[in-house]
Amino acid sequence: MNIQDYTVSRSTRAARVALVVTALLLVILFLAPWWAGRADMRLMGELFLYLALASLWNLMAGYAGLVSVGQQAYVGFGGYMLFASTIFLGINPLVAIVFAGFLAALVSVPVAILMFRLRGAYFAIGTWVVAEVFRLCFAQVSSLGGGSGTSLPVGIVKSLASERAMREALSYWLALGAAVIVIAAVYLFLRSRQGLALTAIRDNELAAGSLGIDIWRNKFIVYVVTSALTAMVGALIFLQKLRITPDAAFSVYDWTAFVIFIVVIGGIGTIEGPIIGTLVFFALRETLADLGTVYLIVLGFVAIVIMLRAPRGIWGLVRSRYDLEFFPLSYRVHLKAAKGQDGN
Repeated sequence: MNIQDYTVSRSTRAARVALVVTALLLVILFLAPWWAGRADMRLMGELFLYLALASLWNLMAGYAGLVSVGQQAYVGFGGYMLFASTIFLGINPLVAIVFAGFLAALVSVPVAILMFRLRGAYFAIGTWVVAEVFRLCFAQVSSLGGGSGTSLPVGIVKSLASERAMREALSYWLALGAAVIVIAAVYLFLRSRQGLALTAIRDNELAAGSLGIDIWRNKFIVYVVTSALTAMVGALIFLQKLRITPDAAFSVYDWTAFVIFIVVIGGIGTIEGPIIGTLVFFALRETLADLGTVYLIVLGFVAIVIMLRAPRGIWGLVRSRYDLEFFPLSYRVHLKAAKGQDGN
């Protein structure tokens, strides 16, 4: 056969079906305030925020090779900037979320320049040290409660909505919107020229550099953008909690360890992986959380089993067996005579 007998595209039948199902699911989730209880909405809101954090960490580690164990630095920074800008500057909480992301982007520039001097495990340890520096610094700010933290004033809370039910619905919609925006942004970025360069860096950094790809620049952009979006998610997290303390804001367990667990078991280096991992994590948490330390033991056991049986995570195992891709990033070759059927 001649080359003219083939066409190349990224779209697949599974992706088209997934798009329709996702659209219907988003409509159902958007209407949750009318069919779900308050506890259910809070749980789903938390799930969406963890999904956003996991997707961002996956972009950094799974594609840019920046394995950070200090992303809690930007979660806490975003939360504190929300509180500071609303309390001291009188900024509307919704505007303060964007403002927190902007400030985080500015702060991440010198941090990236410093951290990019490190490689591998040293980079990971360095990010954790930066997060600890952030925690210690904010613990010294007496106007924000110092080590004991502070609560968001009632007036600021009511500026979102006068009624509690409306505030909870708005908080839920913001969390849902954060997850959708982050996943969409990651997908569109990976489909761009920069995303193609990032994928090449992930597959073989040495070869990518030899082809003229600016590795430092691409990683720098990913780090800054990820930091800004992580800070915005952090602002949303503590807008829901209405109270912030240094230990809670910069918790390595809540905002990094659990996020890494989600990405690893779901499938690092894929968009679908964090989605699967988040659902598994919350299913385990809601089922086993009452067991105390046994819960953490089970999480560790699950992570070990999956890493041994499926090193690429649950979604990596599914994709290798069934050739599924709900967020098509790779190109596929089709026979023109069998248009509409997926092929390799």
